[in-house]
Amino acid sequence: MMTRRGIEWLSLASDDPAQCRMAWMDDPRQPRLLAAGQLFDVLAVDQTAGMETFDQLRRRGMPVGPVMVDRAAERMGFFLPAGSRERFVKSLSRETDTPPPYTVLDAGSFVVVPGPMALTGDRFEWVNAPIRPQYGSPLQTVALAVMFAAASQLIARARQYGLETADAQR
Repeated sequence: MMTRRGIEWLSLASDDPAQCRMAWMDDPRQPRLLAAGQLFDVLAVDQTAGMETFDQLRRRGMPVGPVMVDRAAERMGFFLPAGSRERFVKSLSRETDTPPPYTVLDAGSFVVVPGPMALTGDRFEWVNAPIRPQYGSPLQTVALAVMFAAASQLIARARQYGLETADAQR
């Protein structure tokens, strides 16, 4: 669940932060469309790769910011400090020659974020809700790139193994 400080920080990405906070007071499950690029960037990835990436970051005690899931689109969004695109791309390219698919939402982009108290089963839900203002560090972006590459390689290998063993069982 998002804290009051998290709500205040996230609402700053709205055209009208006070109105955004009031709307969330009326309906804390209500998703909102917010601008990316000034307060934060969002790395959007496939839900399978995103869940594995998040799990690896947490297990290893690496820095991770807010993370959301869009269940209908089967996508996850990792919130990064604004202006993180170049650092993410460079860090990912050091990890793999064939980067997995992703989208960076930055200046000029918008993202639908879950309400502060989204419930399990809602289309938009926080996996790791913002609990305070997020200033991030370069390490957060690098850690995300490294674990995203590793998680994607793990998933690809597991799928390949499944195909190989399925053929062997026939």
